[in-house]
Amino acid sequence: MTTKRPGSGLRQRVKTARNRTAASTRWLERQLNDPYVQRAKAEGYRSRAAYKLIELDERFGFLRGAQRVIDLGIAPGGWTQVVRKMCPRAKIAGIDLLPVDPIDQVTIFQMDFLDDDAPRLLDEALGGPADLVLSDMAANTVGHQQTDHLRTMALVEAAQLFSTEVLRKGGTFVAKVLAGGADNALVAELKRNFSTVKHAKPPASRKESSEWYVVAQGFKGRLEAE
Repeated sequence: MTTKRPGSGLRQRVKTARNRTAASTRWLERQLNDPYVQRAKAEGYRSRAAYKLIELDERFGFLRGAQRVIDLGIAPGGWTQVVRKMCPRAKIAGIDLLPVDPIDQVTIFQMDFLDDDAPRLLDEALGGPADLVLSDMAANTVGHQQTDHLRTMALVEAAQLFSTEVLRKGGTFVAKVLAGGADNALVAELKRNFSTVKHAKPPASRKESSEWYVVAQGFKGRLEAE
């Protein structure tokens, strides 16, 4: 399946209401005029983020043949909807702090991924090693750029470690990182565990957004502790 970057029609403008800040007005205007938001509504996806995964898969082809998939930071469920559509027979398990409306034949846990029991529950839900671990997780921001970056990258590192514990040999790990991509230490660890490690910013990711994605393919299997 090939997607084209949606075009734009007439731009809608939103008047600032008394009980709405200028920032929220700009956000609402951006949503109303975002072709990916419009397309997601038309095609039944819960979020425009679905197209980020579609575009990443078009470039890297990691969904093909996936039978067991884990979605970290599943809310609101757009990525899992894509997986379910592309891999209709796959077992899928997801986790998020936020509540997520049910998705057919998907096991969803509402809990912190960093909870001690979370990795075990996700692993057990699949009933076997994962072909693909997806992570669209990001830490709640506090407004301090360096702190926000460190907190989000800590989640990426935890997700990467988790992926090496649950993936089958040859499996794939896809995770959201921030501007500049994964740091040197994390890239080195990914390269130690995966055959190829690439960074990408899909067209559906807004230009002003600091998000990038790291795609690590060809899991080498659990390495012996040094």
